Amino acid sequence: QVQLVESGGGLVQAGGSLRLSCAASGRTISIYNMGWFRQAPGKERELVGGITSAGGSTNYADSVKGRFTISRDNAKEPVYLQMNTLKPEDTAVYYCNAGGYYRDIDPPSPGGLWGKGTQVTVSS
Repeated sequence: QVQLVESGGGLVQAGGSLRLSCAASGRTISIYNMGWFRQAPGKERELVGGITSAGGSTNYADSVKGRFTISRDNAKEPVYLQMNTLKPEDTAVYYCNAGGYYRDIDPPSPGGLWGKGTQVTVSS
């Protein structure tokens, strides 16, 4: 059974950076489109961005464009979310998701496989 595990969250000051990782156990995720979502307290889960299975195409929410970068190397499985110039409004639990459709569709259609999330807290 495939499990996704996020790591790399933590507390950072505004303007700082964090890199989140999403790794899988039980099966390779290299064949899947991957997405990152986040959920802040009292808010709905929202798409941060996605990357295609081959890693050739990414898309991002307007709120993170130019600051966040999703990457993957299929030879080495973690999918990464590099977050720069963090803002307090980026504070949320961040989740990775496998097998969905994250671009050119509104709302995005996540796959059925989720990690448990990692907390990111940005202090002002």
